[in-house]
Amino acid sequence: MPRGFGCKAERGRLTLAAVALQDHITRSVLVRNIAHNLPVSDASCGAAHISRKHRNHNTRQSIICPEQTQGQEEREYVLDRGPPPLTLAQKMGLVAAPSRRLTAEEWAEVKSRSIQEGDSTQPCVICREEFRLQPQVLLSCSHVFHKVCLKSFEKFSGRKSCPMCRTEQYETRVIYDGARLYREKCAVRIQAFWRGYLVRKWYSNIKKYVPPKDQQLRRVFFEKKFQEMNDSLVQSCSTDVEAFLSDIDRSMASSHDILRRFDDKYASVSELETKDWLEAQEKAVQRGVQDCPICLNRLGSHNGSSKEDRNVLLLSCSHLFHEPCLQAFELFCHEVKPTCPLCRSHYAKMLVSN
Repeated sequence: MPRGFGCKAERGRLTLAAVALQDHITRSVLVRNIAHNLPVSDASCGAAHISRKHRNHNTRQSIICPEQTQGQEEREYVLDRGPPPLTLAQKMGLVAAPSRRLTAEEWAEVKSRSIQEGDSTQPCVICREEFRLQPQVLLSCSHVFHKVCLKSFEKFSGRKSCPMCRTEQYETRVIYDGARLYREKCAVRIQAFWRGYLVRKWYSNIKKYVPPKDQQLRRVFFEKKFQEMNDSLVQSCSTDVEAFLSDIDRSMASSHDILRRFDDKYASVSELETKDWLEAQEKAVQRGVQDCPICLNRLGSHNGSSKEDRNVLLLSCSHLFHEPCLQAFELFCHEVKPTCPLCRSHYAKMLVSN
């Protein structure tokens, strides 16, 4: 091969390489300027292939079916544009070709890693605010930011790098994990407030009709009921004498009915006659019990804490107890009307001796 021919071929290759590099630099500068000057619209991000006719059709459908519009708004899509065609320098191997786009499986792995790290549950690291319903983006390095915050960071930093791990030339994907978590949190709070309202309403109704178990509170409850009945009676007074007297009769009948029920359930045992007490005392003597069944000490004796003997009480069921022992038993008894510790019957008591 002639020597001049080889020099011409070498110069031709160098010329071609120089032209390819110059074309690559020119295209890179133009693409960078266009990317910085033109805002990225939602149609160019994920749905650039949809025509105006289809967009108008979807708008009409969204007016008719708001649930379908919400599902379309929460559809995840890749925010970055498609890669530009390879330049001559990249085809010749003079410049490294851009990395390939992530597939759907790779995006699923990135999102699962972000969920495990809990990025959507934490505030945005740029503005330190919760995501709530604002749009958020997932980077290919599994970090999550507000969409507006990431745009502002790229604009003021002048380069495209992750604010956390400094990964350059990443891909972004619009996700709605923060909005979904915020809706769930709001739903839980609404349900908690509603359950609390129902419980408070139920308790207020119970307090109006069910008397409490404590004796003092029960007394106050019935006093309020009687006062309400008297107030309603006074308010219902009119010039009609017959109606007024009939209202009085009904009020008196209801009052007697309430008192009768109260006495039947909570009244004490009626006082026994003298012969009944004598019979109960004879039964106690015939039984020959010398010790108190509660403290197991001798009846009429002290336990060393006091110099005087303790009083002895005789119950209507013929059982004998120390007075302090029976009082302590009545104090700790859960029943409204206490019963005998031995035979479990209601009783009346009488002081026998000291």
